[in-house]
Amino acid sequence: MTSVSTAAFFERSMRSMAELRARAESLQGAIGSGQRLARGSDDPVAAAQLRGLARAERFSGADADAAARGQADLALTDSALGDFAAYVTRVKELAIQAANATLTPAQRAGIGVEIAQVQGELLRLANSRDSAGHALFGGETAGPAYVLDASGRPSYAGTASAGELPLGDGQSVTRGLTGPEFLHFTGPAGPTDLFTLVRDLGAALQGGSPDPAGAARDALGLLDQGLEAITTAQTVVGSRMNWIELVSERRTQRGEQREDQQSAIGGADPAEMLSALKQTMAVLEASQASFVRLSGLSLFAMLR
Repeated sequence: MTSVSTAAFFERSMRSMAELRARAESLQGAIGSGQRLARGSDDPVAAAQLRGLARAERFSGADADAAARGQADLALTDSALGDFAAYVTRVKELAIQAANATLTPAQRAGIGVEIAQVQGELLRLANSRDSAGHALFGGETAGPAYVLDASGRPSYAGTASAGELPLGDGQSVTRGLTGPEFLHFTGPAGPTDLFTLVRDLGAALQGGSPDPAGAARDALGLLDQGLEAITTAQTVVGSRMNWIELVSERRTQRGEQREDQQSAIGGADPAEMLSALKQTMAVLEASQASFVRLSGLSLFAMLR
């Protein structure tokens, strides 16, 4: 009977001190890592909440990457639109010069050559690429936005829409513009596009029209329409960039809230953990001292 009680005493004492040491080690780890939970078994409910917050953070990271790509592509779009506007403004200046009745045919032809060069630059801009190497103004096509048809005129080869870019939490933004949205418009004679307008004007000034000065005057109104379409497109792109920025700010705020939640659920208060560690170490030291004293009593000595 005595031997059984002694064995039980040793077992309980060793188990108790082992638990205290494990508790002390856990507290030391929490102080070092700043996290209260070392294992999911420490607090299953809190661990599940932390896993949910971690998943939300991963999704938020993917949404942030998508938003960054969208912002970059829209910035490229805005820059290209600025170049379009500059070229159209230059063509308008040249058209005003060509409308002057005092110019000689050779002078108008020289202006027509420069306008033809601008038409080539407009086509180059229309086939700009986005951050992924796809057509910037071709919608969702991987190839060029514009190709030359059999007559040498640029023809749109992209899709009807630019596609939506998801930003997270059910929000999205149209990722860009298609060429026809700002390069195609309707003039007095019906539908036309900026390429055709500039090409025909350049050809008229180089001898393709019996009244080149009149052709230059007629083109001015259409050039104003083309410039207005580009300006409107710039406004649209600017509003989309602002929307991405607003959604990104909200995402940042939610990320900060998740950090607060993670800290509240799994974070370790250094002062509280240090106090608990001191208390645990004090109990462990007392238990060890008590075990040594009790194991040294005469009864135990006699039993040995």
